[in-house]
Amino acid sequence: MAFSVRDFMSSPAIFIDPDASVAHAATLMRRRRIHSLVVSLKQDQYGIITTTDIRDQIVGADLDPQKTSVREIMTTPLVTASPDWSLRDCSLKMNEIGVHHLPVADPRGMILGMISAIDIFIAVEEAGWGSQI
Repeated sequence: MAFSVRDFMSSPAIFIDPDASVAHAATLMRRRRIHSLVVSLKQDQYGIITTTDIRDQIVGADLDPQKTSVREIMTTPLVTASPDWSLRDCSLKMNEIGVHHLPVADPRGMILGMISAIDIFIAVEEAGWGSQI
């Protein structure tokens, strides 16, 4: 049985306003026990902010998270996965662009959820596929 991204993505995705403070984003991620938020820009346009972004760009640069907005450190344009991709295709795309989380979008560009390298690893382990991915 072939698994798709749809089978393992976190859903629904959690969104944040680009003008929110990084401190607010960090608090939201900590409360929800997640590592990334989708930033809602214009219609069908998105960005992403992750705990890694906060660590590298705020903590690493010694910036004030209360005064820095999500917009200033988010990643955009956003690369998304299709919910119908295989886990292998998703893993290859994540390796290609050097990310550990990918928002999952439907054909209209609407964000449905998130998939992470950890989700893929767990799926591989549960299916007993070893190192095939």
